[in-house]
Amino acid sequence: MEYIALTGIADSVIEILKNHDLRTLEIRNPQNFFGVLGLNAGDSVLLTSTSLQDLTDGTQGLIARVVQKQISVHSFVSSNELYIEEREALSARIQLECRCMARVRNVISNEIGKPVIVDAREISCYEAR
Repeated sequence: MEYIALTGIADSVIEILKNHDLRTLEIRNPQNFFGVLGLNAGDSVLLTSTSLQDLTDGTQGLIARVVQKQISVHSFVSSNELYIEEREALSARIQLECRCMARVRNVISNEIGKPVIVDAREISCYEAR
């Protein structure tokens, strides 16, 4: 089945998701942000600790269901006597519910500026590699 993949997620975050019903993540990484934009409540997403560049067939990850999504803009203003600097940053908050573990069969799309899309299959806890 095809999933949008969020890459480079910390192992500790994936472990927390496995052990709890719901968790909310804040996504600031630009590549993962593009992926979150393509998600809606009810969709499934694959999370992996593997970096974007190392994502290959056989990579393991966690499949989670999106419960809620929120996009927000943060403004930062700093100044001194000589200048005023204002910056804005987009971030996404997604609330996830763990479903199962999975293994990537094929990386379908891995282009910068577009969601990472993979074909993955669910794996049982007793499956060995």
